[in-house]
Amino acid sequence: MSNTPHTLHEEFPADAQKISALKVSDAHFAKLLTEYDVVNDKVHRAETRLDLLSEVEEETLRKQRSRLKDQIASALRK
Repeated sequence: MSNTPHTLHEEFPADAQKISALKVSDAHFAKLLTEYDVVNDKVHRAETRLDLLSEVEEETLRKQRSRLKDQIASALRK
């Protein structure tokens, strides 16, 4: 179990400018960023035991975060 925050800046350090540009020009991308931040915060709170979730709930959130990260990475490669 990791309690690393996994912020997008840390996940994609070389793409900070592209993330900023897409955030203002692409509504779908902006929504992905918002969803990622919400889910990532929930995972971090669960991992640090600020919120008590079952292992299944925590794993579901991690998978959702991973899918969102994959979608963000795909958009950054375009």
